[in-house]
Amino acid sequence: MANPGGGAICNGNLHKHEKQSDGSPTGNCVKNGIVKEAQQNGRPHFYKPIVESFEEAPLHVMVFTYLGYGLGTLFGYLRDFLRSCGLEKCNAAIEREEQKDFVPLYQNFENFYTRNLYMRIRDNWNRPICSAPGSRFDVMERVSDDYNWTFRFTGRIIKDVINMGSYNFLGLAASYDESMRTVKDVLEDYGLGVASTRHEMGTLDKHEELENLVAKFLNVEAAMVFGMGFATNSMNIPALVGKGCLILSDELNHASLVLGARLSGATIRIFKHNNMQSLEKLLRDAVIYGQPRIRRAWKKILILVEGIYSMEGSIVDLPQIVALKKKYKAYLYIDEAHSIGSVGPTGRGVVEFFGLDPRDVDVLMGTFTKSFGAAGGYIAGRKDLVDYLRVHSHSAVYATSMSPPVAEQIIRSMKFIMGLDGTTQGLQRVRQLAKNTRYFRQRLNEMGFIIYGNEESPVIPLLLYMPAKVAAFARHLLNRKIGVVVVGFPATPLAEARARFCVSAAHTREMLDTVLENLDEMGDLLQLKYSRHRKSTRPELYDETSFELED
Repeated sequence: MANPGGGAICNGNLHKHEKQSDGSPTGNCVKNGIVKEAQQNGRPHFYKPIVESFEEAPLHVMVFTYLGYGLGTLFGYLRDFLRSCGLEKCNAAIEREEQKDFVPLYQNFENFYTRNLYMRIRDNWNRPICSAPGSRFDVMERVSDDYNWTFRFTGRIIKDVINMGSYNFLGLAASYDESMRTVKDVLEDYGLGVASTRHEMGTLDKHEELENLVAKFLNVEAAMVFGMGFATNSMNIPALVGKGCLILSDELNHASLVLGARLSGATIRIFKHNNMQSLEKLLRDAVIYGQPRIRRAWKKILILVEGIYSMEGSIVDLPQIVALKKKYKAYLYIDEAHSIGSVGPTGRGVVEFFGLDPRDVDVLMGTFTKSFGAAGGYIAGRKDLVDYLRVHSHSAVYATSMSPPVAEQIIRSMKFIMGLDGTTQGLQRVRQLAKNTRYFRQRLNEMGFIIYGNEESPVIPLLLYMPAKVAAFARHLLNRKIGVVVVGFPATPLAEARARFCVSAAHTREMLDTVLENLDEMGDLLQLKYSRHRKSTRPELYDETSFELED
């Protein structure tokens, strides 16, 4: 990669040199890839190396995976033929006979996958929970009498299931205890609903208190909070960019970022995940050639990335993205939904994780649904940015304000993490989460599973590949009182179905050992230990110098 901003590249990491008073450059580049930057704003910065794993599956696993989908597709066409002939009942949504001449409301071919493949294993999703999503929870048992088209409850509750699926990273989503008294008091004083938007009569003192606390937590000038995390992205990106602007989006970005980008009307171009050469090629072309046909300069260039990618467990290579952003005078928007509260020495996200200055990121976005045990999201950064969004944000204009008890829960959780409650328990939980993450990942690697992502990420995908094994894996573990989330197409590539574990600070070593013991048995039973500890071709993209992007 070209040297962005006059820095030096050491072992794949950017190190920015600054000059001393005598004119000599300062800075260190150490052999292990960790780069220490000169002190800024009174504190040293430490750039961590990107240590991630994306191991490829053996060839025979991929062959059997595609063969399984191929057989499922063939039987799906056979069953659709039987349904059209009236030999098999069709439970899917179809057009009424009197509407046969209308434009179809239900696209028959588009629903093929749902109708014939997803329905076979549908019982592994949307499981109803009847307790707080703590380290253990209770699951309502249900069965199907028509091959998963409908379900009925048996009345039995599966008690004390170990929760490995909820993104309750710090264990703050829990049942009521005395520490939540302030939330109860706010509920009694303010009620549940606000019944107005922020622009009208929906701005409460609790909202302003929360926004000031978020700004302090992130060490930025100002922040604005919203009642829904998904809408924080999808409704605010259109307020920041529009026609004549360019969005450069990571290929693995969340659906909320994708929707926000599409709603904005801006031109969207995709770069390879965490690939600086791919991103720089797009930036360079955007600066050189400008807008298509007219060749005018883009009004704005906005880079969209996430802190932790929720399906890959990957952490953004933020130092190099910041360097590219500065070199090409672009704007940077980072979604810290999964990373805020869960990474960094004090839980302040990937900006702190890499030791960067928050001012290097133009738009800091995050949600309160993961580490804070609540709901909603925030946008933070410079005061003029936040003031602009207060006027132009679709969420501020049209959406109901955040519920007061929810705001108080976030305030309570954030003070807990910051130590403003007079204890160090919040910091201890951040450290415990990091310890649990490293332990769980290391043990899975030793067992021979293929797992994706960064070694510091509490989101841990375990690759299952074959659709039949996806269903068997989740069903067997639930029978052993372990709740997991399994994910497949279209949320992942077709041949990369996986289980996604979310480690929590609330998990004890005994719980993790119980889960690992059962996973070891499942790996042998279902033959899931595919790892050969060989490096994938995907991380090698970081070192590519030239390639053609896919359309």
